[in-house]
Formats: sequence, C-alpha cells, structure tokens
Amino acid sequence: MRREPAWYREGSEPDYRFTLANERTFLAWVRTALALLAGAVAVVHVLPAAAPGVRTAVAVLLAATATVLPWAAYQRWTRVQRAMRLGRDLPFTRSLALMAVLLGVLGAGVVVLVLAT
Repeated sequence: MRREPAWYREGSEPDYRFTLANERTFLAWVRTALALLAGAVAVVHVLPAAAPGVRTAVAVLLAATATVLPWAAYQRWTRVQRAMRLGRDLPFTRSLALMAVLLGVLGAGVVVLVLAT
C-alpha cells in the first residue's frame, strides 16, 4: 500500500509535465550533491598535503554541503509540488543563494590550495 503525505491529497493533480520538471530539478540537485561529495574525496586524495588545514577544511565543507543538499532539494520539491497542487505561486528558494555563496567560498579555498603547492 502506497502512503502519500497529507499535502498530496490537497488540491488537484498538476499537469504531469510540471511534476516531471520538478522531479528533474530535484534529481539535478542530487547530482550536484554527488559531485560535491566526489570533489571532497578528490581534495583529500589528489591534492598535495602542502596546506593540510585548508585541504581538510575544503573537503569537510564539500562533504557537509553534499550531505545537506539532498535534504534541501527534497524540501524544495515538496514546497513546489504542493504549490502546484493548490494553484499557488511557486515558492522562493533561499537554498540557491546559500549554495552559490558556499561554492564561492569553496572555490576560494581550492584557489588557496592550488597556489600553496
């Protein structure tokens, strides 16, 4: 027996194309999380140990982001799906700005690592 969340019974089923687009966006966020996790492994194992503190900090930040991102993606997916079912405007997503800032910080950390070698 399939158990749906309570909000799934609210409103009406949106056009399946919008539901599928919402799912594709969710999957893109999950792919991004996997790429960040792979980046964390690469930072630890590929970059030289010239700046071990920075290397560890960048790897931990990448791995932590990869851990939180799927949860944020699911939260976004449910908010968008519910808004579509109820015919409301799509919700604003703060996660995008947060991820952009975090990736900027991570990029700066990688630059420091590369320059330190």
